[in-house]
Amino acid sequence: GGQRPAPSAPPGQPQGESLQLLLRRSQEAKNCAYCPYSRFPVGAALLTASGEIFSGCNVENACYSLGVCAERTAIQKAISEGHTSFKAMAIA
Repeated sequence: GGQRPAPSAPPGQPQGESLQLLLRRSQEAKNCAYCPYSRFPVGAALLTASGEIFSGCNVENACYSLGVCAERTAIQKAISEGHTSFKAMAIA
């Protein structure tokens, strides 16, 4: 069998300008990262179905299992504010 074509973006999928904003917000979130052990800052930005953006960064801890990645931080912030449906995420 041949390769199947990539599906087109579903209706309501974020496009151009909103994706650029999402990427910019993920890059800005890196500035808040707390990563004294890995020295590897990560930022994430999550776009909700209602169009809000929640950002997050990685937060390390001397006890490794207590650290949190940027993606989880953004997701937890959104859910704690009542958002449970998401369109896209950017990670920098």
